[in-house]
Amino acid sequence: MFLTGAVLLIVGMGFFQLGAEIAMTPLGQGVGGRLVKSKSILWIAAVCFAMGAIITISEPDLQVLANQVASIPNQVLIWTVATGVGVFTTIAVLRILFKISLAKMLTVLYVLLFLLSFFAPSEFIAVAFDAGGVTTGPMTVPFIMALGVGLSAARSDKDGANDSFGFIALCSIGPILMVLLLGIFYHPTDAVYEAVKITPVHTTHDVAMQFLLAIPQYAKEVLISILPVAGVFILFQLFTRHYHKRQVFRMSVGILYTYLGLVLFLTGVNVGFAPVGSLLGSGLGGLVDAMGERVTVPYCEIPNFPHSHVEGHAGNLVFGCVGTNWNPVGIH
Repeated sequence: MFLTGAVLLIVGMGFFQLGAEIAMTPLGQGVGGRLVKSKSILWIAAVCFAMGAIITISEPDLQVLANQVASIPNQVLIWTVATGVGVFTTIAVLRILFKISLAKMLTVLYVLLFLLSFFAPSEFIAVAFDAGGVTTGPMTVPFIMALGVGLSAARSDKDGANDSFGFIALCSIGPILMVLLLGIFYHPTDAVYEAVKITPVHTTHDVAMQFLLAIPQYAKEVLISILPVAGVFILFQLFTRHYHKRQVFRMSVGILYTYLGLVLFLTGVNVGFAPVGSLLGSGLGGLVDAMGERVTVPYCEIPNFPHSHVEGHAGNLVFGCVGTNWNPVGIH
């Protein structure tokens, strides 16, 4: 299962990267170049917000993260992060247009993030900062960087090229900020994380069937995610005629590669990788049981320590003796 998942992941990421390079980079540069010629700040802000949010929804890293966070429904987390990226894509573009200092903006915004972290629930803080990594994903980076390059190049001044940098840094703040705010104002019911179980397989036919049965589900999910990107490309081309026929065909193939790569990537991760990772983590319980001497401290007796809701975990911190050393060796 793991090896088959690894093969699908590698092949899928290869198709995805190729598709993103062929389609997302030219699309970002084209949109950025056109936007900077517009004299309406509201129009620029609206388009940048929509583009940042749409691209983020299609990001495979976000899909994987959402599946691992039990306390927040998948769609709530995905749309929260997408909104954050959309807002800060707009802010990053306005910074380029108005030539605002990047260092000052980053300083103020990160101070705000750390202040908010004192008010957000502890279980949301780690998720919030992990969500910031969405903007460094293989879907988001090519488009956002290309958007920044297109805007900066169209400015035609000596600082234009330098201002294209820092786009990702600003956009990374958006998901963190929005998830922290989500934690402050949104109070979901307690959710129990259900560890992914490995389906017993005995032959290569069983392995193949597990992946084949999962592909339609991920094909549908990815189609829903990628359709807005394809829609933006079609509308942009219809209204601007920015690309010639050969480029349109090339970018259409790139979107197809992106779709195929995402389907293979998510199938490999969720069917092949996630169950094995869960098995490896749960397997520590056997190591704890094998220790000759140990001291067990229940989580409920440790101040401010989160309780475990994972099936198969007793919720104890275990210190044990391994060989001649007395060390904490596992959590059970």
